[in-house]
Amino acid sequence: MNFYIQQSIHIQFIRIGTIANSSVFQIGSAGIIKPLSNLYNTGQFTEPAPAPSGQGNGVIVPLRPPSIS
Repeated sequence: MNFYIQQSIHIQFIRIGTIANSSVFQIGSAGIIKPLSNLYNTGQFTEPAPAPSGQGNGVIVPLRPPSIS
């Protein structure tokens, strides 16, 4: 039996400390989270992408913390 739930959620403020690979952030009903991954060729490309130039490999870019206003 399938249940379909419609919710209306209003969030005024939310702060997320850390998001890492394979993180799941869910707002709403609890239940089973079914992973889904789709690959679409929306640009109608017909050839593989060009090989990377090699520039930027291993470069660490420092990020500023978000400004809170």
